[in-house]
Amino acid sequence: MATDRYSSPLSERYASKEMQYIFSQDKKFCTWRRLWIALAESEKELGLNITDEQIEELKAHKDDINYDVAKEREKLVRHDVMSHVYAYGVQCPKAKGIIHLGATSCYVGDNTDLIIMTEALKLVKKKLVNVMNELAKFADKYKALPTLAFTHFQPAQPTTVGKRATLWMMELKLDLDDLDYLISTMRLLGSKGTTGTQASFLELFDGDHAKIRKLDQMIAEKMGFEGVYPVSGQTYSRKVDSRVLNVLAGIAQSAHKFSNDIRLLQHLKEIEEPFEKNQIGSSAMAYKRNPMRSERIASLANYVMADAMNPMLVSSTQWFERTLDDSANKRISVPEAFLAVDGILDLYLNVVDGLVVYEKVIRKHLMAELPFMATENIMMDAVKAGGDRQELHEKIRTLSMQAGANVKVNGLDNNLLELIAADPAFNLTLEELQQTMQPEKYTGRAKEQVEEFLSEVIAPILEENKDVLGMTAEINV
Repeated sequence: MATDRYSSPLSERYASKEMQYIFSQDKKFCTWRRLWIALAESEKELGLNITDEQIEELKAHKDDINYDVAKEREKLVRHDVMSHVYAYGVQCPKAKGIIHLGATSCYVGDNTDLIIMTEALKLVKKKLVNVMNELAKFADKYKALPTLAFTHFQPAQPTTVGKRATLWMMELKLDLDDLDYLISTMRLLGSKGTTGTQASFLELFDGDHAKIRKLDQMIAEKMGFEGVYPVSGQTYSRKVDSRVLNVLAGIAQSAHKFSNDIRLLQHLKEIEEPFEKNQIGSSAMAYKRNPMRSERIASLANYVMADAMNPMLVSSTQWFERTLDDSANKRISVPEAFLAVDGILDLYLNVVDGLVVYEKVIRKHLMAELPFMATENIMMDAVKAGGDRQELHEKIRTLSMQAGANVKVNGLDNNLLELIAADPAFNLTLEELQQTMQPEKYTGRAKEQVEEFLSEVIAPILEENKDVLGMTAEINV
């Protein structure tokens, strides 16, 4: 590794090798050559004077990129595509004259971008589904474990640990819907020429419009796509990049929300992310267990959400059939969004796979607040025992404020049950009141909602994607 120049943290620290390869130079230029082969094959099949020998020569050198030749040529001609056409021709002297025949630079540049983004989206989907799979196991395991729920981060009616996990999963399910739709609509640019009119191909094929239409479809199918965008300028619409990054930003939003919840739960000492034996939480405070992985999810997620603005600006400011002010931006913003989301999903999977649940702390926090939440049930029991509802409501309100002050002002335990038992208007003993302190009575349909959600919504998704399940995520730091 060169230490005297900038290197991206996305490569060094966060993104997987698999995602890095998709955006590598090797992948890019090998895909250029596959596109040139697809173009030559299709042109030959449609009647142009191209030989099998020339095609075979192109195929023989499709993966051994002569970077040194291309680099030297680019210094001379200042054009990356023509430099690689030249370099390929050096290796393939017989096919030299038919490489890139009729095409413009965007034939390889834009089609490759679309191919790479589609492949990267499929890897994102694979990781997203694996995160959902791990969350499903967690939700099922803790579907009936009562926990204090919060609205406004203030104690509210109890839920279960598993039910809370379904909220994280539901957001990922929405992201998966968007991802599936986006993947299903990805198309190639095809061979559209310098302004999208296919004029050069009309010349090549002596005005045969049917052959030119067929050429587009043949190239798409050879590259594994259903078809091409029906119209374009020289480039595919940059709105495609914006759509892609918006979906990635949606995943970032969901992951950020999850990371917030985990960090708050870790503060409460109820649930913790994995913490390794030799991990250091703080350079100064040896006892600390900082939620560093969840914090990193949030940090990368913020970057992706901000990055989504880039293709919006590029798409909205393109002039007519094309301008080149997209190029530098696209080279940075699109790969970095994918690399960051890849890192986010690896972290998400790693955290969920190793979550530690402290059931006794969860119960302690819940029991400290439960008397307040049980007051409606207590009031109904007291009415059954002969009390006046309106009078009891006012008494409970007053006693709740006293108990709250006992907790907040005096730093003591919640003594609401004792205060109620001491008031003859309720006609209930402390033992009778304590019998109502069963958290399971107050979680509503949380357990059943988890079971229904997992069986009706998540199970079909996991079954459909069972071939990609079983991933584990190694994180670098």
